[in-house]
Amino acid sequence: MLTELKREAYEANLTLPRHGLVHLTFGNASAIDRRRGIFAIKPSGIAYADLRPDDLVLVDLDGKSVEKKSLKPSSDTDTHRRLFLAFPTIGGVVHTHSSCATAFAQAGRSIPVLGTTHADYFADAIPFTRKLTRKEINGEGYQWAIGDSIVESLQGRDPLALRGTLVNGHAPFTWGQTAADAAEVAVALEWIAHLAILSLQLAPRLAPIDPTLSSRHFLRKHGPTAHYGQPDLA
Repeated sequence: MLTELKREAYEANLTLPRHGLVHLTFGNASAIDRRRGIFAIKPSGIAYADLRPDDLVLVDLDGKSVEKKSLKPSSDTDTHRRLFLAFPTIGGVVHTHSSCATAFAQAGRSIPVLGTTHADYFADAIPFTRKLTRKEINGEGYQWAIGDSIVESLQGRDPLALRGTLVNGHAPFTWGQTAADAAEVAVALEWIAHLAILSLQLAPRLAPIDPTLSSRHFLRKHGPTAHYGQPDLA
């Protein structure tokens, strides 16, 4: 089972360079086994081209490596751990430095719902976090504090309705019911950010679309009566 967990996280990690969401060793993806309370995450500083499934590091929800012999986990591990603890309905987390989404994060700007492409994946504007305090930045719990700021940015909203946020001055994090879902949302987020930049260049005062239209598009894919795609024939 833990081999399968590593494989799930491995496949999600490989999605990121495949879609141009990361360069060098930036970014990471994780997948959690909720029953065991263990998640698999990319090791620190390993190039994606060199990554192998067995390289994925198993970490428990107390932040301890599970295997005696393993690589050092990602420096973002505590942020992933914070999100897994705060959002029990999620099964995977992804962090990228994708160009357009990171530009919004660095600018400290949310991404408004400017079209139905956005609404197909997010129920509302994609938020950005508060700036961390100097105490948080300089403390040993820096990565945990990033997680705190992400949780706060959702303001109690359903994490499966708003599956990502922009860390102020840093870059985006996304999540989903599985690691594959989280990676797909990361791909969608970058495209949404790209379209938002183009739209705001053409129409700097462009307002968000009608909430009724936004809700219609989100709920057709994610609501209780979702009908997008093919029925489950299993």
